[in-house]
Parts: sequence; C-alpha cells; structure tokens
Amino acid sequence: MFNIKFEYRKKSNLIWTGAMAAAAVILEVMTGYPIWILFAFCGAFFVLACLEISLPEILSPFITAALFIAGAVVSTYEVQHLVIDTELFKETTKVVLRYNMLCCLVLYLIIFAITASARWSFMIANSFFVAFALTDFFVYQFRQNEFTFSDLFAAGTGISVANGYIPQFPPKMAYALMLTILLCTLAWKLKPVYRKKWKWIARLAAVAAAVLTVFYVGTKTENFETQTWEQKGSYQNGYVLNFMLGVRDTLFISEPDGYSETAVKNLEEEYQEKNTAEQQASYHTDVVDKSVKDPTVIVIMNESFADLSVVGDFQTNQEITPFLNSLTENTVRGYALSSVFGAKTPNSEWEFQTGNTMGFLPGGSVAYQQYIGKQPYSVVSTMKSLGYTTVGMHPYYATGWSRNRVYPKLGFDETHFIDDFDQTKTMRNYITDQELYDKIIERYENRSAGEKLYMLGVTMQNHGGYREYYSNFSSDCYALNAPYLNDVSQYLSLIHQSDEALKNLITYFQNVDDPVEIVFFGDHQPSLSNEFFAKLNGKGLSGLTMDELENLYSVPFFIWTNYDTAEKTVERTSLNYLSVLMMERGNFDLTPYDMFRADLYEQIPAMNSRGYYSKENGGFVHYSDAQGEEAEWLKKYRILQYNCMFDKKNRSSYFFPYFANDPGGWEKKD
Repeated sequence: MFNIKFEYRKKSNLIWTGAMAAAAVILEVMTGYPIWILFAFCGAFFVLACLEISLPEILSPFITAALFIAGAVVSTYEVQHLVIDTELFKETTKVVLRYNMLCCLVLYLIIFAITASARWSFMIANSFFVAFALTDFFVYQFRQNEFTFSDLFAAGTGISVANGYIPQFPPKMAYALMLTILLCTLAWKLKPVYRKKWKWIARLAAVAAAVLTVFYVGTKTENFETQTWEQKGSYQNGYVLNFMLGVRDTLFISEPDGYSETAVKNLEEEYQEKNTAEQQASYHTDVVDKSVKDPTVIVIMNESFADLSVVGDFQTNQEITPFLNSLTENTVRGYALSSVFGAKTPNSEWEFQTGNTMGFLPGGSVAYQQYIGKQPYSVVSTMKSLGYTTVGMHPYYATGWSRNRVYPKLGFDETHFIDDFDQTKTMRNYITDQELYDKIIERYENRSAGEKLYMLGVTMQNHGGYREYYSNFSSDCYALNAPYLNDVSQYLSLIHQSDEALKNLITYFQNVDDPVEIVFFGDHQPSLSNEFFAKLNGKGLSGLTMDELENLYSVPFFIWTNYDTAEKTVERTSLNYLSVLMMERGNFDLTPYDMFRADLYEQIPAMNSRGYYSKENGGFVHYSDAQGEEAEWLKKYRILQYNCMFDKKNRSSYFFPYFANDPGGWEKKD
C-alpha cells in the first residue's frame, strides 16, 4: 500500500536535524560556502527526516533499479565535480561519463548482492564514492597527481609524510557532503523489501548484472590508456574509470609486441658474440688508471635533490650548491631523467637498481610495491656475485615503501633504518644527510680485512613539505627574482645544507688510500608552489610541451672517483642508465644486460615514464611515436624488461642471472 506521512512533531527528527545543522556549520567554517545554503540544507533535511513512506512490495524491484541508476549517475557527477573544476569537466565526453556511471553501478550491485538491501546499498556506495573523490582531491593537493590504484600499496608511507602539507577545503567539498547526506536520507526513507524466497533471486540478478556490466565496459575501454599526469585521467577517462584502468594495468601485464622465447634467445646470441675482452675494454675508456680493481662503491640517492634552474632561470641570495658546482676532477656529471615528480621515490631507486624503466610499466605504478618478485635481478645481485658485501641504508622507517621486504630480495646483506641512526641529529623532522654520511663512513672504517663494500644510502633530510616552521631549522636561502615563498626558501636552504654534507663526504674519501667510487643523484624534483614554477617557465605545472614537461623530471647526478677517471659532462641521460655508468667507471666488466643498455644509450640517451629523447627528432617524444631504428631498440628493451620482470618460467639466465641467499651462502642460480 502506497502511503506518505509527514511526522514533523517526532522528537528524533528534530534531534537529527540539529546534528546535521551543526555539521553544516562546521563545513561552512571550513569551506566558507554562502550562508543561505546552510539554511536550505537544514530545511531540506528536516523535510526528508519527517517523511514516512510506505510502498507496495510489488514496486520494490523498480524502486531498487531507480535508486541504483540514479545513484550511479549522481555518484559519477559528484566524483567529477569534486576532483576537477568546471572547465576541465567540460572536456569529459558523454560516452566516457556513461562508462563511469556503469563502473559506479557495479559497486551498487555488488553491495546489494551482499546485503539484499537497496537502501543500505545506496547509502554505502554513494558515501564511498564521495569519500573516494575526496581522497583523490587531497592527494592531488599533496603531490599534483591523481590517487591511483597503486597508491593503495603505499598508503602507510603516504600518510607518514603528508603531515607537512596544509590542505585546502573549497565549498564544493561541503556541497558534495551535504548532497550525500540528503540522498542517503531519502534512500533510507524508501524501503523496498523482498520476501525471503525472492532475496536470493534478487542477489543473483545483481551479480549477473554486475558481471555483464564489467564485461561490457571492459570490452568498450580495452584500448583506453590509464592517464596519470596532473588531472588528465579525471577529465579524459573520468576519474572512476581511470582508477579502474589502473587496476587493470597493475594486475594484468600483457606481453609486448614481438615477445617470444625465440626473440629473447636471439638477443642472447647477439650479446654472447659481443661479450669479448675487446668489447669490454671499449666500455671503460673513461678509466685512466686501468690498475684499479674492486673499488668501494657508494651510491647516494638524495631525497628531492634538484637543480631548479633546468626549469627556468632564477637568482638566489647565495650560491645554493657551491661544492657540487665545483666538482669536476675525476668526475662525470650532468642531468638524468627521473620518472616521478614530487613523490614516489622508490621508482627512482628501482630504475637505478634494476636498469629497467618505468616507461614500460602502467602509469601510476610503484615498482617496489607491485613488481618485486622472489628473484629481482639488480645491480645489488651483480655486486653480490662479485664478492661484495651489500649494505642498504635509509634513515627512516623500514616499512616505508616496503623496503624491509624489498631490500633482502634485491640482495642486501645488511639494512639500516631509522633505529640505527642518531635520532637527535635531525633537520626539521628528518635525520640529516650528514648523519647518514657519517654512518656510511663508520661502516667503511669498520670493514673487515679484504671486505669489498657496495653501499646504497637513501636520504630523508630534504623530504617535502616545506611550508611549516621549525625550531631546529632556519631558511637563509631565497630566490631574488621571484615572489618570496616560504616553501621555496625552505627547500633551497635544505639543498644548501645537503651540499655542505656532500662536501664532507667527498673530502673524507679523497683522503683514503683504497679506491672509492661515489654515485650521487636526486630522486625527483620537489613539489613546490605552482606560483614558483610559473615564474620559472611561464606556465607552472600545466599546459606544458613535451620538452617543458621533461624539464620537471630532470635531476642532477655525478659519479666521482678518488682515482684517475676522465672529466666529462653528460647533457642528458636517465636513471636506468646510471648503474651502467657506475660499472664502467668502477672498471667492472659489464653484465650482458649492462652491455645492452650501454648500446641502447648510444641510440636513446634518456627516457622515463613520460617518453624518451629522440635524436632523430631533436626532442622528447612519446613511446607510441617511436619510428625506425629507435622503435627497434625500444622493442628490444621492452622484450628484455618483460622477460626479466614477468616471464618467470622462461627468464634468461644469461641476461638476468640471479644469486640466491640460502643457508649455504650466496651462489649463482641459473
């Protein structure tokens, strides 16, 4: 029987209205939305709260369908409204919006299949999508990139470093929350019910509808690419669909074009023929003192260390990195492309360690979280095979980016995390570069007789954010020809301190008798005020050409030795090549995979997650635009990387020998 009552005298309705009014006031204080909306919301909620609706049971399937369809539509628009502005929203096509609505509908159906309650399904699903969109909204503020599926693997790390960022609360956040409250209240008042014998039929129908919807959307979007730069995914694919594409690309990695066991064998044969003494010698022309053998190798990946002049010229009140700028003797230096900007440090670490590129992995991936198997070939395992003791140091939590799990798999004998450092030696909230370098020196001095050391140090001192004030740190560096911004000043001052610590590290190893090689690079550029980047490049972080975009991914690097090596400047390279340069300057024989990448470097000198530098075109291009010989080299690289990472059954033991740690010690496993 259809019946509607208005129970305005009911005490509980007044209490609920008062609670919602209080929540609306808090939202008004946070976001500053017009005050008339507060009264409109309270009035609308009171009306809905007072409604008592009875519906005929025969209408339950139709009410359920109407709730879910309406919920999917509203959820899609709420999400899009929250994550992008109106102008970008206009660029989302109607077809894409429909796919997003269908993605939203799937969640409504799944929850209904579990609960057999239409109103609970509506409230849970609608609330989830609003919370989901708000998560992306705040993550984008934090790092200028969308929240993706791979971020779920790094939630703990993200939370631990986000406390230095100050979020903004725009009125649209309040509107979405208030609309959700009103819709959930209306759904609660509608009570479509099913008799027990019909509930399982309804549940099975929901499951069938969800499966068909997933199949339809998956088929229609098979050729859609996950977008991860700025908010491109949100307006091109729609945020919900783009997130689901990220799930697809993370969990289902397909073979590259031309991949086969035969293709890998052909590359093996090619490099077996090349792997001669003469060919190995050709890779070591920069080593002047050929007598050097087995140097101590120290790798420093410095958090957020960058030379922002690559983005655009600016002057400062003092030289920011005077020591680094003076370093030329026995040094190769230049700029390398990172695959990340402002966050996702481990991807840079992974590119250096493995020699692989993020360019061949789905956008938004975090390699340490997703793609480290039981036998990850790396430069660590290579050094281990040469009899080195391998040491990994990071003065932060062991669980950050799962390093406590990843480092042993990579082959590190020793790992040192925050508890192994003097936690009184901090700058802002992070342990200093100098404390890490002192720990490296201490380990070097305590090495046993004849012990060969490979050490990786990943710093934390310069980690963002840069807007808070700290009693233990003062900013004394600032830009002269740009607006004074606290985050920029703090960042430049931190880098200045890093340079001083670097000077102390190099000075110490200049005076030791044993050969030492030090590799240094930044992991990514910092996330600073868009206003500052706009001053440097005239645009900020959006609307950039491919070449302008890659400037934001360029970081300084150098390889210094305390023995004779040629002075050299590299105009451009990328992090996936640095371990090859390390092996060359250390006078080590190159592995077959090193040899391949050394040859690849001659053809394609730099690449990252965004694209590669094309000598033929004289600029950066997307991988999909590669042609001719460049396309062939990239194809070979894709084949080898896929074989290394994903073809566990047929992985090449020639290119990727693995050295496994077992009770009997380290031994080669072919």
